[in-house]
Amino acid sequence: MSDPAHHRLLAWCRPGFEGECAQELSKHDTLHGGGGYARAERGSGFVEFETLDESAAKRLMLTPGPRGMIFARQLLHVIGSVDDLPREDRLGVLMPFVEADERDWCDVWVESPDGDSGRELSALCRALNAALVTRMKSEKRLDRGSPWRLHVALLSPTRARVAVSNTAASGPWPGGIPRLRLPRAAPSRSTLKLEEAFLTLLDDTERGAWLQPGQTAVDLGAAPGGWTWQLVHRSIRVQAIDNGPMDPQLMASGLVEHLRVDGFRYRPPRPVDWLVCDMVEQPRRVAARMAEWLANGWCQQAVFNLKLPMKKRFDEVCLCMDLLRDACEGPLDLRARQLYHDREEITVFARRG
Repeated sequence: MSDPAHHRLLAWCRPGFEGECAQELSKHDTLHGGGGYARAERGSGFVEFETLDESAAKRLMLTPGPRGMIFARQLLHVIGSVDDLPREDRLGVLMPFVEADERDWCDVWVESPDGDSGRELSALCRALNAALVTRMKSEKRLDRGSPWRLHVALLSPTRARVAVSNTAASGPWPGGIPRLRLPRAAPSRSTLKLEEAFLTLLDDTERGAWLQPGQTAVDLGAAPGGWTWQLVHRSIRVQAIDNGPMDPQLMASGLVEHLRVDGFRYRPPRPVDWLVCDMVEQPRRVAARMAEWLANGWCQQAVFNLKLPMKKRFDEVCLCMDLLRDACEGPLDLRARQLYHDREEITVFARRG
């Protein structure tokens, strides 16, 4: 059972990036005046963070969202822990934690970590989720207007965490993962990165205001056109910059101009609304190039990927973020996330104030 004197958080993350997630949680905790520590197992897909400072834990819970955590897809406040969950009566052991909390819940999610171990738990998650929802309905504990969501995190068949999230500061998808389908007409799977970036890093109002038909964009490293497709799909005109070939169907749209030039040398003849970039290059070099575009006013906003090194990845991310902020005088709205469709990389959104 959990220690009531401690305040435990659970963060879902990409398997293999538990160390970076733990570093990020520790950094934010320190900024909030906490004295917490992380427990992480490589490849597990989650990090547990424990602190004795309740106020620091609450402030950490408000950190996620597009302007918050990079490596934590979802951050939950744990209200109960079980490490010896019986197979014959899981619900009976978990319910006392739920019943001890007086809140009503807008929804109930039973989740497991990303990766192979989590997929093996998917059938159990579905069954337990259905049973828990039925129980909560019978007790009249579900209220769609509540800001609180109840989570049960199954870390293994016998380990579970009962947890809470605030819908205003958490993603609207279980595990923080939007499940997207590859459009048939898209030239490559990389199109899902930009679609997820728009969904994750912008809210509904921003997408409606900032992604308008008739806008202009530049796609650096565009071929074969996965990211360009997302822009054309929104009726945005694109200059596709790449020495490689573009998808013929995409070019037939009439909204794409293909320029076979170096993405690190190209300069637009006039400012554009959007810059997008998924070039395979050292992250500092890409960050410096993006900073040049933003600082010179060549684009209003940008979405780009930073391919991370094998070591000191969190340090590299911090360095690149600082480089971007230092290069742009005046306000810079900077948001970043390691997306579900990212691999050894993060995706960044930047907008000049």
